[in-house]
Amino acid sequence: MNYQSNYLDDNMLKCLCEEFRNNNHIDPEAYTNFKVKRGLRDADGTGVVAGITLIGNVHGYVLNEGEKVPIEGKLTYRGIDVNDLVNGFITENRFGFEETAYLILIGELPNKNQLEKFTEVLGKTRILPPGFTEDMLLKAPSGNVMNKLARATLALYSYDDNADDISLENSIIQSIQLIARFPTIISLAYQVKKHYYDNDSLVLRNPDPNLSTAENILRLSKKYGEYTQDEARLLDLCMVLHAEHGGGNNSAFSCRVLSSSGTDTYSSISAAVGSLKGPKHGGASTKVSQMFDEIKQNVKDWTNDDEVASYIEKIINKEAGDGTGLVYGMGHAVYTLSDPRSVILKIYARKLAEKNGYLSEFELHESVERLTPEIFARVKGDTKTISANVDFYSGLVYKMLGLPEELYAPLFAASRIVGWTAHRIEEIQNGGRLIRPAYKMISKRRDFVPLSDRD
Repeated sequence: MNYQSNYLDDNMLKCLCEEFRNNNHIDPEAYTNFKVKRGLRDADGTGVVAGITLIGNVHGYVLNEGEKVPIEGKLTYRGIDVNDLVNGFITENRFGFEETAYLILIGELPNKNQLEKFTEVLGKTRILPPGFTEDMLLKAPSGNVMNKLARATLALYSYDDNADDISLENSIIQSIQLIARFPTIISLAYQVKKHYYDNDSLVLRNPDPNLSTAENILRLSKKYGEYTQDEARLLDLCMVLHAEHGGGNNSAFSCRVLSSSGTDTYSSISAAVGSLKGPKHGGASTKVSQMFDEIKQNVKDWTNDDEVASYIEKIINKEAGDGTGLVYGMGHAVYTLSDPRSVILKIYARKLAEKNGYLSEFELHESVERLTPEIFARVKGDTKTISANVDFYSGLVYKMLGLPEELYAPLFAASRIVGWTAHRIEEIQNGGRLIRPAYKMISKRRDFVPLSDRD
């Protein structure tokens, strides 16, 4: 359904676009000449240091006498290696997202009593405010769950009597509410999307306060609400791995930029949601899934390296894929030899693939992961070290869990809300200054021309 009217005729639109292109081209050399840090990165790709954080760290290379040296990637939450965190709750056969949320938000691992109370609070807070589902989710449905999530996040402002209070106490209350409610919102928004856009039956369930975050997502999102404990624990693992990734990632930085202005929690978090939707960020897992659908359709023998390599080369040469030349899921702004999230997820993804009949598809992913770096280097002449990032396998995991593409990016958001809220609070409590980088103006001085004298 489309309620938008376009009052621009084709000729006028064509003229506007042509005039815009004539007046708005910036010569790429200008960025070099004026030493602009494009993307807030130095020439060697390393990020410009724009802040300090205690929350998370992404370590993917070392600088040796100015030279960037690739290393195995490391991800830490509050100083704790994510591998140790994952091994801890998996060894004890329990869910880890709630514990991870407490660690990232508060700054320390909870003891048993603290974890039980925090988990109980999250469970009781999952239910949406009275009338919210009817007024904000069922009305004006969206074909994109991320857009609906951003709108719903802003709408929560109207249901908060202290929405503009940015004190530490109120910020923690709002953060816990958002961490609890994001999974409910994306699950119900997906059901509404299915009903209005896919002509499917409308099935809305209430969250169960006694279930974990991962269990609730599967219960609310899947058609019959059925899932196994193995599936729930793998989704829980995905959420832990997506919960935080340092202050420099695009969505967390967006949240910090807005937070530095003193705006409310809902405005800053909705900006992060909008950032994450982009295919260069959280939308990448959907792009990976679509790319593999194309590979599977066009490569007859998935076990034949020559066939697979030939098609990867076509993607890189923009003869296949979406025309960007990108092999989605390969490469990362910081990680070089490996993305620790991908390494962990791959281990558990293989186990589920073997059990659920997806082994051949999983092995195709492995082949593309193995072949792409060599092909990329040969075709592009680029010696940059690249490896699979977390998006490379997360889409396949969601597929094996019976979750649709429409939920891939929203699941990322339901995890990353933990990091966003932590970074927002840290910015408010410690930042102290409005984030405002400079832009170099390169337009030449010219005079105003009266309307009667213009051609």
